[in-house]
Amino acid sequence: MSAQNTDTGEGVAPGARHYRAFIGATQTYDIFAYMQFSLMTLLGLRQEHTLLDIGCGSLRAGKLFLVYLLPDRYFGIEPEQWLVEEGIEKEIGGELAGRKRPRFKYSAEFPCTSFGVQFDFIIAQSIFSHASEAQIRKCLAEARASMKDTSLFAASFVEGDEDYTGSDWVYPGTIRYRAETIERFAREAGLACRRLDWFHIGGQAWFVFFVPGLEPKIDQLAELNQSFPIKEALSHYRKRSDRLERIEASWLFRLAQTIRRVLKPN
Repeated sequence: MSAQNTDTGEGVAPGARHYRAFIGATQTYDIFAYMQFSLMTLLGLRQEHTLLDIGCGSLRAGKLFLVYLLPDRYFGIEPEQWLVEEGIEKEIGGELAGRKRPRFKYSAEFPCTSFGVQFDFIIAQSIFSHASEAQIRKCLAEARASMKDTSLFAASFVEGDEDYTGSDWVYPGTIRYRAETIERFAREAGLACRRLDWFHIGGQAWFVFFVPGLEPKIDQLAELNQSFPIKEALSHYRKRSDRLERIEASWLFRLAQTIRRVLKPN
């Protein structure tokens, strides 16, 4: 049976117990999905690859990945089991889930290795923006043990001038880390990392983690201005909006509107 849902959570505060609102602002639910899907396909994700979605939530991006990937290729880690269950019920539907056979682990301990899979790609969108240093180290260590020599792990951070030094998971608030600290986390896990020039609707920074030796390939990706097509599209719609405002402000348009009101039958 296909998913049938009209409850988008409009007006529900971020962090509230609604399957969309719990993971962020409901009005940007769709663009966050697009942002992640676009990034991973640009990095090389193809239908036959395996993908681990850390903090998959209510399958905001998962619904796009599930349609795109072949069966048995999508994996998710999420501590809030109810989010995944409602995501399947309200966003994906049992028919698609049955065909694509996603696998999930419900844990806050980042059990990447528990699937017994060497993943081609891993994503952690706005997970490290809430995590302590110990939690990030644990996640990167687990991810490294689940990666091939060619695997890529994309993760977003909130960059800042100082590092969060607490030991707790912070939610729904966010925390910051310096770029050099993120690089240190990578080295400690036996990984390298690069900052990506890719848009994040929440103002975070994307980093890609990889096994040392892939630097030439990663440097090419990191130098691309992948936000250009998005900026071009936004510029296009902004120009259309400005043109419409000019038309509506013209005396001819106002005259036409007056004539229309006069001639409109009662």
